[in-house]
Amino acid sequence: MRKPATKPKPAPPKPSAAVTAGPHIPAWLLAILLGLVTMALYWPATRHDFVSYDDDLYVTANSHVQAGLTLESVKWAFFQPDAKFGYWHPLTLLSHMADCQMYGLKPWGHHLTSVLLHAINTMLVFLLLRRLTGAMWRSAVVAALFGWHPVHVESVAWVAERKDVLSALFGLLSLLFYARYAQKRTSHIPQPVTLDYALTLFFFALGLMSKPMLVTWPFVMLLLDYWPLARFKPGRVWRLVWEKVPFLALVVVVNIVTLVISKQLGTLSTVQSLSIGSRVGNALISYCRYLGKLFWPTKLAVFYPRPGHWPPAEELLAGGLLLGISLLFIANRRRHLFLLTGWLWFVGMLVPVIGLVQVGDFAMADRYTYLPSLGVLIVVVWGIYELTGGWRHRVIALSMAGSAAVILCLAMTRQQLGYWQDDETLFRHALAVTENNYVAHNIYGNAILHRGQTDEAISQFQEAIRLEPSYSLAHNNLGMALGMKGQIDEAIGQVQEALRLEPNLAEAHNNLGNALYIKGRIDEAISQFQEAIRLNPDFATARDNLARVLEAKNASTDTPVKSGPANLPR
Repeated sequence: MRKPATKPKPAPPKPSAAVTAGPHIPAWLLAILLGLVTMALYWPATRHDFVSYDDDLYVTANSHVQAGLTLESVKWAFFQPDAKFGYWHPLTLLSHMADCQMYGLKPWGHHLTSVLLHAINTMLVFLLLRRLTGAMWRSAVVAALFGWHPVHVESVAWVAERKDVLSALFGLLSLLFYARYAQKRTSHIPQPVTLDYALTLFFFALGLMSKPMLVTWPFVMLLLDYWPLARFKPGRVWRLVWEKVPFLALVVVVNIVTLVISKQLGTLSTVQSLSIGSRVGNALISYCRYLGKLFWPTKLAVFYPRPGHWPPAEELLAGGLLLGISLLFIANRRRHLFLLTGWLWFVGMLVPVIGLVQVGDFAMADRYTYLPSLGVLIVVVWGIYELTGGWRHRVIALSMAGSAAVILCLAMTRQQLGYWQDDETLFRHALAVTENNYVAHNIYGNAILHRGQTDEAISQFQEAIRLEPSYSLAHNNLGMALGMKGQIDEAIGQVQEALRLEPNLAEAHNNLGNALYIKGRIDEAISQFQEAIRLNPDFATARDNLARVLEAKNASTDTPVKSGPANLPR
């Protein structure tokens, strides 16, 4: 009898030219090389100091963080964080506590942790894209541009922005396990997927507890379902959406907690005075400015002041540009799927921070591009690869273009990193590359005040007040500087104005107590120091001043007290 015919086994698919092009290097080795170059690039940050702009809030003036990983500090991070943070991010606070546990208040250790996290993130970007697309060298170029782009210096060199690199770490790990899960679901071989899905959800939750920026991550997962996972099939779209319901539930919980804390702090109060038209206009302009910084990263600053209104012509031009790009990518979505995924990744991830809900007085911030920039980098790298498909010397041309872009990024990043060495350097640079920057005038003035340049510092504070008359922190610092010159009555007037504008400014109560003590009004001074401590129980300077004044009152001797600057913009 003849044996029944059997179907021949299909031959395993051959690697495509896109995967095999270029010299063969193991993926793990290329990932390590990317991480090591990133570490070397950012190593000078370990010689930098803390900056007074938010680093005190997170580390240098935070007794809970400085206590390290104690039971009380951990409970505080999860259940009783300071409302000044504006949102709930306990894992970020725990990471700062771990640094204090290991390094104390030595800034090199805190910077080292951020640099390590950024290097790991660079490796994860490469591993994620390679797993999703199979394209080794394009994934490596995107990872290199991500890790070495100067617009990301702020997220790495600023200790207070640990939340950026930490949330990105967990977010990228979440996407890696999501890719494993999705690829198993679409394969013809039954494989267990429960663990991968659980780990995706677990790392997503950790990312949200590091920074709520990841609220858009379920949206990013859907984009990856579209490309490169190719899971969008007729009749399966709602199933893909249903997969994301647990992730969306976590987003809702984090949003509720964030809104409650923001209302307690009052960080949303500035929004109420801005019309929806102003916010939309700023959002359109900011999208275009972010794109500009990604393609030509010059004039980067730690603070970009927000103008009252942008010219209507610029708003219309920005809106037209964004609409034109969107329509172009939609029209080419069938031939080049990556265009729509990359563009919507960039646009969608920026929605929570683009200014439609304005928190603070800044127009934009470089740190907000940390993860959204990946969408633009994918569009650029994959787009150039597709456009050069018919070139005779494609590999040589792409190698030269990629090398030039990477070298330019390395040089500009090292230069930008140098501006973050201390307050004076950072905010002098901000003044040089921006206009009407009242926050930079204030903090730069405080930096040079501590170097004994009192008259120049007074000029900086006065300029900050001229630009923003309701800027309570500049009034407080001007009062402190005038007090140092012995102009006590003028100092009292400035500090009282600061308290009129912001009654809960603990630093101003401390400085008013100092001035009142010098005038001999001891009981009033004691009352001001007590109020400063009530508002900020961690205010060590106010506690020290209160003890000195009480001692002086009992001993009837003159004892100097300390003033305190205020640097954080509200």
